[in-house]
Amino acid sequence: MTHWMVAPIILPALVAPFIVLAARYHIGIQRVLSVAGVLVLIAVALGLALQAADGTITLYQLGDWAAPFGIVLVGDRLSTMMVLLTAVLALFVLLYAIGSGWDDRGRHFHALFQFQLMGIMGAFLTGDLFNLFVFFEVLLIASYGLMIHAGGNARLRAGVQYVLFNLIGSTLFLFALGSIYAETGTLNMADLANRVALVSPEATVGIRVAAVLLLLVFAIKAALVPLHFWLPSSYAEAPAPVAALFAIMTKVGAYAIIRVYTMIFPPDLAVTSGLHDVWLLPAALVSLAIGMAGVFAAKKLDRLVAFSVIGSVGMVMISISLFTPTSIAAALYYIVHSTLAGATLFLISDLVRTSRANVDLTPQPVISGNALTAGLFFIAAIAMAGLPPLSGFLGKLLVLDAAYESDLMVWIWVIVLGSSLISILGFARAGSILFWKAHSVQAEEGAAPMPRPATLSYVAVGGLISLLVAHTIFAGQVHGYTTKMATQLFAPEPYIAAVVDTPGKLSKPKEGY
Repeated sequence: MTHWMVAPIILPALVAPFIVLAARYHIGIQRVLSVAGVLVLIAVALGLALQAADGTITLYQLGDWAAPFGIVLVGDRLSTMMVLLTAVLALFVLLYAIGSGWDDRGRHFHALFQFQLMGIMGAFLTGDLFNLFVFFEVLLIASYGLMIHAGGNARLRAGVQYVLFNLIGSTLFLFALGSIYAETGTLNMADLANRVALVSPEATVGIRVAAVLLLLVFAIKAALVPLHFWLPSSYAEAPAPVAALFAIMTKVGAYAIIRVYTMIFPPDLAVTSGLHDVWLLPAALVSLAIGMAGVFAAKKLDRLVAFSVIGSVGMVMISISLFTPTSIAAALYYIVHSTLAGATLFLISDLVRTSRANVDLTPQPVISGNALTAGLFFIAAIAMAGLPPLSGFLGKLLVLDAAYESDLMVWIWVIVLGSSLISILGFARAGSILFWKAHSVQAEEGAAPMPRPATLSYVAVGGLISLLVAHTIFAGQVHGYTTKMATQLFAPEPYIAAVVDTPGKLSKPKEGY
């Protein structure tokens, strides 16, 4: 049993209290510790991803208690990829927070940031539904502290709304866990996969109710329509680096749906038949349409970006709801793209805010660093809207290709292509108002010049842009890897065997997995 598996959770859990206790009043030391912790986290995540690349499934038993009685962490291709994505995203977000000074506008930013990473990493690595709930609560507590960082009435109101919606999700999660445990006597995912398959047809009511409740919980986390109301205000009012980190938060909900509904409640299971295509696919289509309509109608740049996140969630969920290896592979490729693109746009929104009186989409005088900020916005907008040649275009092609076998193929194509056109118009409108029409507006006489964003802020945004470019250049290799990932998800026998049958060992896949 390798102890590296628990490092992505333990490392930020140790760094956070150390920052509070030893460097509470020294922002410089906090920055050094936080960046160093994230760099080590990237190295560990990369090692775990390389270990899982050949299909190896790694099991870690806390306290050496075997499943299903003990707490287990499981590393496979999917979980390690999400851990690596989170760690890399965290580095650039942290650099931006330091460069822009956001981390010094309130208290305990770096400690809360590390606790947030702890919750995200735990959610991706846990092999137990109850501990998934625990890490969701860690996420909720840390994210609320980050949301209200630097204060303000608007931010506080948005934070309260965010907490209330997520507390509703937490309550539903507990009801679902209680129902599952009452029916099966276990909450370990691998053990549940075996037990749910043995439930007799006449005793499926409790399991079906639990499956529906879990889907609602994960839909709230993913901000899927009609459970998305908390996201626009919460993300728009949050500090920009926090909103950028939150770009991975909706993907936690998507990850949970993929994990639970390919292993515990797979599409061919009679107990939950019809759950995916009857409810999830229509909701995903509406999410995409509403998200991109919000992009077109937004009056502020930060809300435009928040609605684009809702639209990207809809695109991911369309692909997930088809529940085929091809569609899951497309969804995983698009998850990486939309996370990077959403985070980039939130940071660019803050670049505009730094050099402008506000982020209203109204013509105002030219901002400091106009050309560079406009160029970065142009690239990020192309990526999010799905225009060639960047990864958003390739991701949408993969999703459309996966939809060929669906009965709703025509609806999927119409809504995806129509929403893409609307998003292009929305981003073009925003860009022209912010950067082109600004040249026709004269600054007020005697007005103090607005400051130029820090160089480190541009470096952080440029780093995310470079990752989007790399995601495009290596699209073939990345999609090939996500295809292997999807194949492993739809053949969970090695995962189940690693957790339940061969505890404490590395499980090598059979040929073809």
